[in-house]
This record gives sequence, C-alpha cells and structure tokens, in this order.
Amino acid sequence: MKRNDTQQARLKLWRERVIAHTQTLVAKAGHLTGRKLPLPAVHFDLRGQTAGQLRIEPGGQARIRYNAALLLRYEENFVARTVPHEVAHYAAFLCYGRRIKPHGPEWQQLVQALGGDRARCHEYDTEGLRARRTRWFAYHCRCGEHALSSIRHNRICRGTRYLCRRCGEPLRAGPALHCSTPDP
Repeated sequence: MKRNDTQQARLKLWRERVIAHTQTLVAKAGHLTGRKLPLPAVHFDLRGQTAGQLRIEPGGQARIRYNAALLLRYEENFVARTVPHEVAHYAAFLCYGRRIKPHGPEWQQLVQALGGDRARCHEYDTEGLRARRTRWFAYHCRCGEHALSSIRHNRICRGTRYLCRRCGEPLRAGPALHCSTPDP
C-alpha cells in the first residue's frame, strides 16, 4: 500500500469517527436543551488554519465544516476538542438564534456540557498548511481609488452595491476588471 493510499484510508476512518461523534453530540445537545435538533450536514472542505466552522446557509440549512489536514495531524485530540466546539455553536444557534455572541455564556455552557473546553481558538500547529491569500482589486469613485478585497469584489460581481464613504458615489471596477454583471 502506498503512502498516499494509507493516508486516504486513515482520513476515511477519522472522517467516519468525526461524523459519528458529531451525531452523538447533536443528540446529547438536543437532550440537554429539550429540543429535537436535526443533524447538520458535515463536510471536510475547510482549509488553512481554521479547525472547524459552522455555516448557516441562506435557506437556514446548517453545515459544519472541518479541516481534514488538521484532523489527520491531531486525530483523537481533534475529535475531542473541535467536534464539541462546533456542535456547541450549532446547538447555540438553534436554541438562541443569531443574536448571541459566538463564544458567549450560552455557547460556553453548551460546550462544557458536551465535554469540550471553553477555549475560543485551538492551539494546533498549522505550519505548512496553505491559508487563502486575499487578493485586492482596484475600484474608483468621484473622489479617488479604493482597494477592495476579493470578498467584496465577488459580492459586487453578484450585484451588491458599495458606496464611497466620502462622496457617497457607487464604487466602480477599474478598467482591467470585468464582472459577470454590469456596473450599477
């Protein structure tokens, strides 16, 4: 068996463990809160230095994302620390809504009851993990040029309008940029 095949087999095993532990903790959180919590979708598509993330899609569908590279590095520790952390975010969102602080008292109570710790960030070594680099794009208005991140640039391409804080004019892409939708 090649090294890559062995790594894929290990990843498959640990993914199954994470999914099973996520399901177990969602059931436990439901019992603790007195609610029937639906199971969130679980993905292993997170990259960079973040170990886990809860995403709530526009339609309300919840998705917990885990970092497969960190899972392979830290295996049991990842399952014991990251899974309760993300499930607590999920349960806190379903029980208290969006208006609570992400690591506030409601979340802290849940994460502790689920067997996790209340630390906001992990202490995993992320050396060598590729983090996404933010690209910057030139936009302009009547009063000058502005640098917008790729996140805002993509939102503009999907139709969001941003106004200059000084002159109030809509920001427009520089001559070298093309969006799939016309400028507002």
